[in-house]
Amino acid sequence: MSKFSLRAAASGTLVVALVAASFAQARITRIEITSTESPTFGGTTFGAAGAYEKLRGKAYGEVNPADPRNAVITDLELAPRNAAGMVEYSMDIFVLKPVNLANGNGKLFMEVNNRGGKLYGSFNLSGGGNNPTTAADAGEAFIMNRGYSLAWNGWDPSAPPGGDRLTVTVPVATDGGATIPGPSYEYIVFDNATTTSCALAYPAASLDKAQASLTVKAHLQDPAVVIPAAGWDYNAAGTAISLTSGPFAQSAIYEFTYVAKEPRVAGLGLAATRDFVAFLKHATTDDFGNANPLAGHAQKAYAFTISQPARYLNDFNTYGFNEDDSGTTGRQVFDGILNWLGGGSGVAINYRFAQTARTERNRQNHRYAEAPFPFAWPTMTDPYTGKVAGRGVECALTNTCPKVFEVNSSNEYWVKTGSLLHTDPLGNNLPRDPENVRFYLLSGLEHTVGGGPPTPGTCQQIRNTTDPNPALRALFVALEQWVEQGVAPPRSEVPGPGTSVYSTAVGNGVGVIPQAALGFPSIPGVTYTGVITVRHLFNFGPQFDDGILSINPPDFSGPVYPSYVSRVDADGNEIAGVRLPPVEAPIATTTGWGLRAAAFGGPDGCEASGQWIPFKTTRAERLAAGDPRKSLEERYKSHADYVAAVAKAARKLETRRFLLPFDVQRYVDQAEASSVLQ
Repeated sequence: MSKFSLRAAASGTLVVALVAASFAQARITRIEITSTESPTFGGTTFGAAGAYEKLRGKAYGEVNPADPRNAVITDLELAPRNAAGMVEYSMDIFVLKPVNLANGNGKLFMEVNNRGGKLYGSFNLSGGGNNPTTAADAGEAFIMNRGYSLAWNGWDPSAPPGGDRLTVTVPVATDGGATIPGPSYEYIVFDNATTTSCALAYPAASLDKAQASLTVKAHLQDPAVVIPAAGWDYNAAGTAISLTSGPFAQSAIYEFTYVAKEPRVAGLGLAATRDFVAFLKHATTDDFGNANPLAGHAQKAYAFTISQPARYLNDFNTYGFNEDDSGTTGRQVFDGILNWLGGGSGVAINYRFAQTARTERNRQNHRYAEAPFPFAWPTMTDPYTGKVAGRGVECALTNTCPKVFEVNSSNEYWVKTGSLLHTDPLGNNLPRDPENVRFYLLSGLEHTVGGGPPTPGTCQQIRNTTDPNPALRALFVALEQWVEQGVAPPRSEVPGPGTSVYSTAVGNGVGVIPQAALGFPSIPGVTYTGVITVRHLFNFGPQFDDGILSINPPDFSGPVYPSYVSRVDADGNEIAGVRLPPVEAPIATTTGWGLRAAAFGGPDGCEASGQWIPFKTTRAERLAAGDPRKSLEERYKSHADYVAAVAKAARKLETRRFLLPFDVQRYVDQAEASSVLQ
């Protein structure tokens, strides 16, 4: 029986209610606050909310493996149980809240962490770091000044301890106490020439090297060369490998397959977030009388994500975890979700020997179970397998679907087949948006927290510095208005007929976008290859629907789901989507794709990075260089004209609710302070 069979059997509302009532409740059983700093941020106050305090600690939870809402978790039935027959887990927690909760807005802002770390700083106009403490860490505090309580919890079993990261502890599955072996796969690239050891996600079941294989190649499309068993070694514990010849070659692609042991019940990370948010929203105390730190003051819960946790919430919704396990049918966990950089992918959390830290891009990690069908929210049929599914199917059964903004950069379309989020599996655009979801492409951006650094790094060109956060802040306000007031959100802004260009598959997980079809100009000193990720149907073996990968890794023999990117204008800037001022009033070509430098495996794709390719200042300079793009003086005439163009672009976005007034002024101020045509 597949993981979804029990839930499907309880698809009627009355039946769901009866099933929910018949099982012991999954919940947070104990909350332990180990440190309190009150006030924090040096006593800084934030609007009507006043001063904030910081709470750190652990939460302990348990789930009933017989409950269909939990039985979807792979290997949960093989986890150890307590005396009550429940499976236990624990996690780190971190809370920032008004000292006087009555001064807050009664709502929760949950940043779902990225590999244990906090990334909300640029969005919040605050300092970064995993333990914000000082006034400087608080910065302008966009979220705190709106009166929110903020919370984080561990969910990712692969998140490393230390560095104030948030971790979760989940049990290891066993077969009646005996270890469970299975195939595991490591895709290994080090962009340096000094690394001598590679840690494995799971320990090897045997140190017999005949049961393992290591290959190497310089570029993605090269044939892999087998490294003889004498050329590599396990460490004594079977938890890492090394080459006998010395360091791994810089930027070479190594692939290691072996038999692993001790699979974690990683899918409990889905229950951990569900149960913690439900506790904060509804509980007064835990089972031992310890107070809920937000009791009565988390009437609404909003999730904010960047990258990996956006993919996690895609899976969170797909598996039905936005319904809490309280026994009360139809009670939402998150009311609203702002997903930044999730694409149509998942996080491969609910599989035996899961590796949640992995992410596929155009040169990495293509053969993991990150993005199987379904990719989109509506119920659809996979034309290659006949499966019927959708990310919104489970929440629709219980009326617990959140309002969702799926926001993506250009990079997600180029390296993660992001268009599949809003098409059917054959690449046709959805006839209409799902009732609860809107889609936004931030045109020409790379995969970024706050804009890439103005350096090439491992890539050929300077990275794309465009900051997504002004648009994300405006969209967060629009999400609030949609959830709480029923105000219709801005319409979706994604490529469509006339603005999209489909890829052609080549092999090894990639394809090409022809330059002429895209309309990308031939810029001196800039290489265009058109490399793009394509989405294969992989064969992970007959038990895949039950979360077990008996073929790992699979090959690329399966068919490809069509995907596309936005066309570009004469400058090479994307036409479709939300064009922020650096794209609408440009001083450079900004792309969501990039290529690696030769020393780092180029010209293979440069994964998350985009490009910032500046225009020449004068017409004479561009003609001398052979640059087809207009120079700054040809398009703006003067500094004042440039400032006016930026202001016009920003104010237009404000009227469409993609910028807030203070961010409009920031754009104008930055343009005025710039050296453009000065």
